[in-house]
Amino acid sequence: MNQKQALLQRDQCLLVVIDAQERLMPVIQDHQAITGNLVRLARFAGIIDLPVLVTEQQKLGSTLPELAQHLPGLEPVSKITFDCFGCPDFVRALEHLGRDTLLLTGVESHICVAQTALSALGRFRVQVVSDAVGSRSPHNLQVALRRLEAAGAEITSTEMLIYELLGRAGTEEFKATLPLVK
Repeated sequence: MNQKQALLQRDQCLLVVIDAQERLMPVIQDHQAITGNLVRLARFAGIIDLPVLVTEQQKLGSTLPELAQHLPGLEPVSKITFDCFGCPDFVRALEHLGRDTLLLTGVESHICVAQTALSALGRFRVQVVSDAVGSRSPHNLQVALRRLEAAGAEITSTEMLIYELLGRAGTEEFKATLPLVK
């Protein structure tokens, strides 16, 4: 892979927020930090016009209000499957958006995030935002990240992703983003 291919291409990226819901997030290890990073990414997506696809596992409540407020026009995809690709509405939404790089966030890392990432590999470039995913136990989070990296997913962080998609300083986008990373 040459340097140009190694870097993300903004116009090919889609932020996917999996199951960041009211009844699930409180039991996730470090949920406040993860929620903070999800909000940061949602706000950043608004700055750079990055499309965002949100899922909600049925019976776990709505998307966190502090996150939803930064996602104008939010229409979450309701699902019953752990793997988002098992949900026809999710697959249709992906096809409609026409992006080839999935930036995966949300919970739980070792269940819905992992199954979705594993299904996506081979069809999409997959980046898992390590500090914007979580599980109830730190062990399950670490196992999931190791397994996904071994399978071919790229592991990144919120700040690394933000700066990679910005690409340069001195722009209006950069100036609008600075409060998110300070």
